[in-house]
Amino acid sequence: MLPRPDVGVAEARSKGAENKAMDTPRHIDLKKDKGLTIEWQDGTTSYYSIAYLRRMSPSADARELREQLKKNPLTVLPASRSSGPLVAVDAQLQGNYAIQITFSDGHATGLYSWKYLREIDPALRRPDQADAEPRG
Repeated sequence: MLPRPDVGVAEARSKGAENKAMDTPRHIDLKKDKGLTIEWQDGTTSYYSIAYLRRMSPSADARELREQLKKNPLTVLPASRSSGPLVAVDAQLQGNYAIQITFSDGHATGLYSWKYLREIDPALRRPDQADAEPRG
């Protein structure tokens, strides 16, 4: 008798569901002038400063800028639309998979999925990954 091929698929789906559940926040706390703290379902806590979130925005323009900076560290950065310190001026949950943050410099196009936030968690990134582009 041959093993049923759908057993492996069901197990993979179950593991995927477990990983997805672990990537879901239990509690979210945004201090607009400091940063975002997320307590995850698995009990771990992640903290992202506002400046870090802005720099690591998953938007296409921010990804392109990070690529340019990797190739040429002397790349001219775009001018900020804000004269004061960088802060989060608004945040909206996007379904049950992401948060969208509006920054004081006008940037508001990045959707930070829970998976992406796990990937860029500053506490979990090794020094040799500091400039590596997350897969998310």
